[in-house]
Amino acid sequence: MQKITYYQKSGAPFTFNPWDLFALALLLTIFFMLAWGTNQLSRPFYVGMHLPISLNPRKLPLYALQTVLRMLIAMVFSLLFTFIFGTLAAKNKHAERIIVPAIDILQSVPILGYLSITVTGFIALFPGSRLGPEMACIFAIFTAQVWNMSLGFYQNLRTVPDDLVEATRMFNLSPWQRFWRVEVPFAMPNLLWNMMISMSQSWVFLMASETIQVASQNINLPGIGSYIFIAIMQADLRAIIYAIVAMFVVIALYDQLMFRPLVKWAEKFKFEKMPDEKPTRAWFTSLLQRAQLMRSLSYLFGRFANTFVNLRWSKGTYQEKPQLSSWLIKTLIFLLYAVVACVLLIILLIGTRFIFSTLDWYDLAQVFFRSVASTVRIVATIVISSIIWVPIGVYIGTNRKLTKLVQPIIQFCAAFPANLIYPLAVLLILKYNLSINIWSTALIILGAQWYILFNVIAGTSTMPKEIYDVAQNFGVKGWLWWRRVIFPGIFPYYVTGALTAAGGAWNLTIVAELVSWGKHTFSAFGIGSYITRYTDSGDFQRVALGIGLMSIFVLLFNWLLWRPLY
Repeated sequence: MQKITYYQKSGAPFTFNPWDLFALALLLTIFFMLAWGTNQLSRPFYVGMHLPISLNPRKLPLYALQTVLRMLIAMVFSLLFTFIFGTLAAKNKHAERIIVPAIDILQSVPILGYLSITVTGFIALFPGSRLGPEMACIFAIFTAQVWNMSLGFYQNLRTVPDDLVEATRMFNLSPWQRFWRVEVPFAMPNLLWNMMISMSQSWVFLMASETIQVASQNINLPGIGSYIFIAIMQADLRAIIYAIVAMFVVIALYDQLMFRPLVKWAEKFKFEKMPDEKPTRAWFTSLLQRAQLMRSLSYLFGRFANTFVNLRWSKGTYQEKPQLSSWLIKTLIFLLYAVVACVLLIILLIGTRFIFSTLDWYDLAQVFFRSVASTVRIVATIVISSIIWVPIGVYIGTNRKLTKLVQPIIQFCAAFPANLIYPLAVLLILKYNLSINIWSTALIILGAQWYILFNVIAGTSTMPKEIYDVAQNFGVKGWLWWRRVIFPGIFPYYVTGALTAAGGAWNLTIVAELVSWGKHTFSAFGIGSYITRYTDSGDFQRVALGIGLMSIFVLLFNWLLWRPLY
C-alpha cells in the first residue's frame, strides 16, 4: 500500500510569542463554553417539568450558545452520515436504489413527524435528565441538515473526473486512501457550500426543534428558537427584533470563525483554478498562523491525519478486488432486496392497522386532496424559485469576486427563519383580506429557494475555466451559451438543489400552511396544516396517515421526475 505523508516536522524550536496568548485564551474560552453548554444539556428533567423561557434580551447570549452547540453536534453526525451513506449510494448501484429514494422520503418528512416518534423514546432512554429532550431536539436539527449534504456528496462522488480515478490506480492507492486523498478533497468545495446551507436551514426549523409540542405536552428548551416561539405567542415585536439581531451576530461569528477559514482551506482542493483568481482571505486563520502554539497543534493534527489516512485495513491495493463467485453475489443481492421488502411490508401492515383502527376511507380521501393541494404549492415553489434564482446564481458563480462578497450575505438570508416573516404575513392577510391558500406558497418559497441558489452558485463556480474559454473562442453567446454551456455544466448541481428544495418545501408546509401571530391563526388547505394540527392534539393515527400519504407522493415525485433527471 502506498503511504502518503502530509507534513514534515520542522526543526525550529518552540518559541512563545504574544500571539500565543491570544490562541491560549481562545482555546480556554472554547473549552469553557463547551463545558458549560454540555453541563446544561444534562441537567435534571422530568416529564411535565416547566422550563422557563425569558424574553429578557440579556438571556439571548446564553440561549444562542446552547442553540449553536446543538447545531454543531448535529453537524458532526450529519457529516458521519454523509460520508457513510453518500459513499455507499455513489459506489454501489444496489445501495443507490435504496438509499437515494429513502433520503428523498426522509428529507420530506416533517420535523414534527420525527419529534412525535422519537421524543418519547429519547426521554425514556435518559430518564430524569434533560439529555432526553435535548437528544430529540438535536436529532430534529440533524434531519434538517443531513439530507442536503448527503445528496450533494453523492452527486460529487459520481462526477469525479476519470483522470483523477486513473491517478489513484497509477499510485496504487487503496480504496481507503482513494476516498480521503481524492474523492473527499474533490467534493470538499461543494460539500462546504452544502454545509453552509444546511446550517442555515437549521435556523428555519429551529423553532419547531426547540419547542417540542407532542400530545399536549410542551417542552421549551432554552435557545433562540424557543425565544422566538414565546415572542410570537405573546406578539412581542421588540423581542422578535432582539432575536433577529442575536441571530445576525451568531451567524456572522460562525461564518468568520468557522466557515471562512474552511473555505480558504478548501481552495487547495479545487480541481481547476483560474490563473487570476485571488485566494480567499480569512483574518482568523492569519491570526492563528502567527501563534507557535497553533502551529504545533496543527503539526500534531497533521500526524494524526497522516496515520488515519494510511490505516492498513487490508493488505490489498485498489487494483485488487475480492474474488466472489457470481452466484454468491446474486444471492447476497437477492437477500438484501428481500430484507428491505420484508421490512417495508411489515411497516406498511403495522401502519395500516394502526391508522385504520380508528379512521375510515373518508379520512383517507380528505388527506389525499390535502396532499394534492400541497403538491401544487411545491411544484409552484420549484418553478418560481428556478426562474428567479438560476440566472442570478449563474451570474454570481461566474464572478469569483462577487461570489466571495455575497456568500456571507446569502448565508444570512438563508439562515433567516422564514417563519419570522410569517407574523407580518398574518397582518397583511388581515389588512387586505388575502387568501392563505394562495399566499402560503410565497411563504414556502421564502424558505426553500436557497437550496437552488446555493447549488447553482456551487456548480457554476466549479466549472473548469477551459469551458468558458472554448465558448468565448467560438463566439457562443446568448441563448446558445445557456443551452450548450451553462445548463449542461450546472445541471447535476441544479437537480440536487431542486430535489433538496422540494424536500425542504414539503417540510416547510408544516409552518407555512398554519401561521399565527398572537391570537390570530390562519390555516391553509394542505397536508402540512393537517399534520401540525393533529400533532399538537396528539392524534397520532391522523399524523401517521398524513406522513404516510406524503411519503407516497414523494416516492411518485422520485420515480417520475428526479430519477429520470439524475
